[in-house]
Amino acid sequence: MDDLDREILSILRRDARTPYTEIADRVGTSEGTVRNRVERLVDDGVIERFTVATRTGNVKAMIEVSVDVNVDTGEVSDRIAEWQEVDFVWQVSGEEDIVVVVDAADTDAVNGLITKARELEEVVGTKTRLILNERVG
Repeated sequence: MDDLDREILSILRRDARTPYTEIADRVGTSEGTVRNRVERLVDDGVIERFTVATRTGNVKAMIEVSVDVNVDTGEVSDRIAEWQEVDFVWQVSGEEDIVVVVDAADTDAVNGLITKARELEEVVGTKTRLILNERVG
């Protein structure tokens, strides 16, 4: 990956719908070059997916999950990722093992997800942080 790829990715991170012609103008290359670069980045797995960021007026939160030491965090993460309100699931280093970013209708719904996580046999604890404001970097 070179500097041009990084510039293209920076633009797509802010708005994945940006037309290739606009990206080409902004980075000083042709539309065909941008299209080919994006296709290669997808094929190489650098771009995993194009997604939608929402401002639903819902409550967003990070639920930090600790699991037992003998647990496959990948398997637990996969199960949690299936929950309807989940935006992201990250396996992380530090005190907690998994961070779940949720977009729930209200605080009662967030609390329900915390309870659902705590009811998983592998989970030994949770910490929750409400997301007050969000910026795209």
